[in-house]
Amino acid sequence: MAEKPTVGCVGVGYMGHGIAKNIVEKGYALTVLGHRNRAPVEDLVSRGAQEAKSGKDLAAASDVIFICVTGSPQIEALVRGPEGLAAGARKGTVIVDCSTADPTSTIALAAELAGKNVHFVDAPLGGTPAQAEAGKLWAMVGGPAEVFERIKPVCEAWAARVDHVGATGDGHKMKLLNNFLSMGYGAIYAEALTLAQKTGITPATFDKVIRGSRMDCGFYQTYMQYVLTRDPEAHKFTIANGAKDMRYLSALADAAGVANPVGSAIKNSYAAAVAAGKGGDFVPMLSDFVAAANGTKLA
Repeated sequence: MAEKPTVGCVGVGYMGHGIAKNIVEKGYALTVLGHRNRAPVEDLVSRGAQEAKSGKDLAAASDVIFICVTGSPQIEALVRGPEGLAAGARKGTVIVDCSTADPTSTIALAAELAGKNVHFVDAPLGGTPAQAEAGKLWAMVGGPAEVFERIKPVCEAWAARVDHVGATGDGHKMKLLNNFLSMGYGAIYAEALTLAQKTGITPATFDKVIRGSRMDCGFYQTYMQYVLTRDPEAHKFTIANGAKDMRYLSALADAAGVANPVGSAIKNSYAAAVAAGKGGDFVPMLSDFVAAANGTKLA
């Protein structure tokens, strides 16, 4: 692979745009896949990226490919098929899945692509869209050590922290554990704020006590930014994605034979909101759903 490999990016939405922007601005030749949301694609083209019309064409132009989409069904569809990434990938191409995905699917794709001498590794993300734009994400990479060393410099173009956590699939396992905690916080905050409001403790008073205490954290701060100021841009991760991640966690626990009652309760909190048509809302808005279900408002 050349000192500066050619790079492809698929999925240039909330997180992917920042990843791609930092890659092209750090001097890498970048190709992006066209999307119905033209604004981020056109922005990247204005910065020097090329646009591909298919996954096959993007793969043919790229040594390293980053995918940042919703989940495993979308990833599998992008990789497979006559116009998919695998069809255009060359010997030694590395496909890096930055999505939050089902580790079982990740491991199966890696085995499938190994037969074509193509590497498939996982590098799910920690952080926010604002951190993606600033190049300050955290990548949890699962894959062979030699492949990790090849992609690490490119990951460092958009991540402040790049950790090799183990074999292919282990990155996605670690990300699901991370999201078990974060989605759990989101569900607990929603119930705690609702209970507080129903018993005479306002969100502002709740925050005055929690902020700066041992229970404070970055997730809490962006969550409460929405609760207190109604800023919809504060914490851009959808309830539907939270529900999807908790389904993946449940499958991981089932496969390991681990009882996961807390995970099931968290999953049901998000699933209830999705069933009520709130899947497109962002995670802090779960607090509004829980409050309304209990006959109160936090705003």
